[in-house]
Amino acid sequence: MRPLASLACAEQIEGMEPISITRAEGVLTLTLENGVAHPLSLGMIRALHEAVSAAQDDDETRVILIHGPGRIFCAGHDLKEVAAHRADADGGRAYVTELFTECAAMMQAVANSHKPTVVRVEGLATAAGLQLIAACDLAFASDNARFCLPGIRRGGFCTTPSVAVARATHRKALMALALTGEEKSADWALSQGILTEVLPEAELPARVAEITQTLASRFSAISQAGLAATRAQMALPLDQAYAVATEAMIGHFMDPALPDPPMGKKAAE
Repeated sequence: MRPLASLACAEQIEGMEPISITRAEGVLTLTLENGVAHPLSLGMIRALHEAVSAAQDDDETRVILIHGPGRIFCAGHDLKEVAAHRADADGGRAYVTELFTECAAMMQAVANSHKPTVVRVEGLATAAGLQLIAACDLAFASDNARFCLPGIRRGGFCTTPSVAVARATHRKALMALALTGEEKSADWALSQGILTEVLPEAELPARVAEITQTLASRFSAISQAGLAATRAQMALPLDQAYAVATEAMIGHFMDPALPDPPMGKKAAE
């Protein structure tokens, strides 16, 4: 696997990298590039997947932050790239199969990351852009952000984006997005569990920096085991969920790396 510093050089629009990568104070920031709309081309999907995968074994990375700056967080898949492959001998089937297979793998890498994933959104997130947001653990947005699953507008359907969105919200909210194609506000997305917090745009960078840096300072190997167990138990029946969580909790408290709890007056502070 290539080092993190070299991950942003996947094939893409001439002279343009699909993502840029920085790391500071334990926070790995993956910034979507590829023009104003930051469409999820195959090159960007591969770059994101490789960066997230590499971060799993990088001791210097404790939190992953994904950011699509500007008025469009991510406009979904690169439809111009898809259209260009219609001229292929198979009508683009091989390309589309590769695109959606690799996108599903990337989204699962984000959703199953051993390190917490956080997303920062200032603008519009459509289709696979909203899918990427829904795949993350924490999502912070400005009050100007908008969200939609627009496939229905042209007689299609945002089927793969619905997989992630369905796991971030409930059925009626998912269908309000998928069956109307309408843009929804940040406040609406917050009320439906798609977002963690909504702030004025001017306050968003500082708040996200505070959250990610604080989390990076606290996230340990014990935390990582707890995150994995929490994700695992969510898909289980209640008794099995408690069995998984109980075993993990015992491991936490028996781990010598966990400090003893404060006693007396300090315990209340």
